[in-house]
Amino acid sequence: MAPRLEDRDATYSLLSEHFFQTFPQLEGLTFTHRWAGVIDTCSRFCVMWGTALSGKAAYAVGYTGLGVASTRFGARVALDLVDGLDTERTRLRFVRSKPLPFPPEPLRWAGIQLTRRALDRADRNQGRRGLWLRALDRLGLGFDS
Repeated sequence: MAPRLEDRDATYSLLSEHFFQTFPQLEGLTFTHRWAGVIDTCSRFCVMWGTALSGKAAYAVGYTGLGVASTRFGARVALDLVDGLDTERTRLRFVRSKPLPFPPEPLRWAGIQLTRRALDRADRNQGRRGLWLRALDRLGLGFDS
């Protein structure tokens, strides 16, 4: 990503505006730090695991910005995998399955735009998920999958 796309004042101003719309009681708070950069994601919008190098290395990728709280669990799963252990964690379908790959362009772009609009609509309708978001949920894709 080009730095001009990652670190834009307009983006942070909009995030700040949305923050204070969500938490008006915190009006007057100032942000002293900000971060920009690409995130690691997959179609499940959360972590996925695997092994490489004939099982000598394990990985946990695709946290989609949700890794801070969940990396401890992710690391435990990865350690179980690299040790070849059959544990409650490694038996989870969530750990054993892989998300569907993202479709190629331009289908990827169209799917993202459709999903963004559907999420916005759900936000405006007290969280009621429309047909598109429910279909993604049934396929195991999306934030509520």
